[in-house]
Amino acid sequence: MRSLLLLALALRLALPLWGDAPVYSADTIFNAASNQPGAVAPNTIAILTGENLSQATAVFMLDNSGLLPIVLPGTGVEIVIGSLPVNPLYVSPTQITFLVPPNLPAGTFNLVLTIEGLDGPTIQIQLAETAPALFQIDSQNAMAVGADGLLITPDAPAMPGDSIVLYATGLGPTAPRVVYRQLPMQAATLSDIADFTVLLDGVAVDLSAIAYAGIAPGFAGMYEVDLTLPSATGANPQIQIGFPDSLSPAGVTLPVQTTAPQPQSAKPRRATPLPAKPVAAKQLPAQPVPAQPVPAQQPVPARP
Repeated sequence: MRSLLLLALALRLALPLWGDAPVYSADTIFNAASNQPGAVAPNTIAILTGENLSQATAVFMLDNSGLLPIVLPGTGVEIVIGSLPVNPLYVSPTQITFLVPPNLPAGTFNLVLTIEGLDGPTIQIQLAETAPALFQIDSQNAMAVGADGLLITPDAPAMPGDSIVLYATGLGPTAPRVVYRQLPMQAATLSDIADFTVLLDGVAVDLSAIAYAGIAPGFAGMYEVDLTLPSATGANPQIQIGFPDSLSPAGVTLPVQTTAPQPQSAKPRRATPLPAKPVAAKQLPAQPVPAQPVPAQQPVPARP
């Protein structure tokens, strides 16, 4: 009897101290840029929310090998889609931000989260070819910078004819393709660039105005779109990007001013950080809220 009690105690101590298995479902997976549920795509930054997802909080940093991690130190958390571990960017007890492996095809896959050998539920998720979403600076405005590298905001808007850079995730395969666990350091254009579109108030921008759409070098799961705003761009247009059958969510606007500001009313652009290098995901609320940007990779300088 004594030996049985000791064995039971040993087994109990071997279990995680918090005792409960991870709790999550297919309905608690979101696109990290839009914070909206639904299909994600390979090389998309995604969020899983739930309970008992981790015993610790950690943010990803490149290890000595230069590879993206599959387990953040001190967390013991691993998520597998199909047979491939994802790359976690941020881990906490209620939220995990991760990069969907870029070498997975579109289709239905099983996802399971494991903490120190304790499995959560196996759920099915749908991977689409693309799942476009724009990163945002707040619940309404897209994240974009001007040619000077400063953040575009309602207080410091762009103007028609300006060259801007948009940041997104979920834009699909590129040429060359992103390599699993490697941080891309070179530009790589979207494979379907001929079908890529930017809509301003529902009107497609001419493809010649898009100088580049592809990987943002030095960023995990992030894409950039280099765009010259047409001269006919209206004030604060709704902006969507993507493909004919897969557009980013509606309701996101781009701060644009159509008349030159008076000198006395001109305002400097805010020094707000863009997503950092490599992407270190910020803690988002456990439940979906209006989209928020992933913290940035390099700080944006203040406008003089």
